[in-house]
Amino acid sequence: MTRDMQRQFANILSWSAVLAFNFVSQALPLNGQTSAEIANRFANNFYFPANYAFSIWGVIYSFLLAFTIYQALPSQRQNPHVQRIGYLFVLTSIFNILWLTAFHYNAFALSMAMMIGLLVTLLRIYMLLDIGGKPVSTAVKWAVHIPFSLYLGWITAATVANASYVILDLNGDLAAASNITWAVVMLAVTGVLGVGMAVFRRDYAYSGVVIWAVFAIYSRFAAAEPTVATTSLIVCGATALALVVAFVNQRRSGGGGVLAGKAA
Repeated sequence: MTRDMQRQFANILSWSAVLAFNFVSQALPLNGQTSAEIANRFANNFYFPANYAFSIWGVIYSFLLAFTIYQALPSQRQNPHVQRIGYLFVLTSIFNILWLTAFHYNAFALSMAMMIGLLVTLLRIYMLLDIGGKPVSTAVKWAVHIPFSLYLGWITAATVANASYVILDLNGDLAAASNITWAVVMLAVTGVLGVGMAVFRRDYAYSGVVIWAVFAIYSRFAAAEPTVATTSLIVCGATALALVVAFVNQRRSGGGGVLAGKAA
């Protein structure tokens, strides 16, 4: 078995393992509690989306399945885009499983370390692929670039949410004003990332996930916390406007982004 074949097989096992572990952790559930039961423990965590937002995992894992199948094809064995990723996809799966384990066993500081490891690994993949940097073929866009744009977009927001959870777990008696301030600041940072990815990378997938996550925060606190809700809507609006501007500029220039562009 060649090294490329070993990598292909490892990626198949990684996707299968992380999906199976996620399913089992909720079905058992692991340590007698589901992720939703743990995550919804703090009502004053103002950087936390409505429960429906987590359905995006189905989309992410579906696209990662597309990547797994695509990279496993004999014709893609020496695809340079896939080769650049190497075993980093395997590493993301390991961090995903370790994060979930730590979270379920209430080792929240450790879960934060695992989440950061996952985020950094995804950032490395993003940079190696140079997503949005230059046009690629339609197959590479949909089977390689978009899966990791979606994954990175969600983990970016999830890292902040995880940090909020850790802070509240350690300092549950913090004043509500402090939590609101944290949420507003982090929403602003999330918005900057969403706008930046739209403007400089034309990464509609990443910025679309930002809108999805932030709008779900609005949905959760629309009635309960107007400051957080208003900030969320502003971030959604700014990111959506940036996407429209990026799309218009792309059409005018004939350039390509993550979802559109000339094949190469």
